[in-house]
Amino acid sequence: MKNAVDALSHSAERYQRAFNQVEQNGGAGLAKGSLTIVNAKLIQSERALTDDQGLPNRPWFKHQIYAPGFYTGYGVKTLPGIREAIEQKKWQEADTEILVVANTLQKEARVIDQAAEELEKAGK
Repeated sequence: MKNAVDALSHSAERYQRAFNQVEQNGGAGLAKGSLTIVNAKLIQSERALTDDQGLPNRPWFKHQIYAPGFYTGYGVKTLPGIREAIEQKKWQEADTEILVVANTLQKEARVIDQAAEELEKAGK
């Protein structure tokens, strides 16, 4: 999980550097096509935080970072798969959910890296 968080942090930092470079150039080099690609990647970034399998016992909730709590109704839980497994002392399920969330964060990092790469091309 720590490796996935580190990867996401590095991707976010890369994106910020690339964005700052484009901004310093007054947007010069950022063609409409490049902007369209970056925006499409940023839209994908939210979708990358979901998993088709959904949460344990609630496959209709796909988001891995936040969801209504299983026992709390509409109260939001962060990292719900992991958190609820730990709260229920389902250690094996918690281990599995940690891997799911780590993979989700890695997927998110890749999407942000792709957007950063597009900005880097525009900033040159």
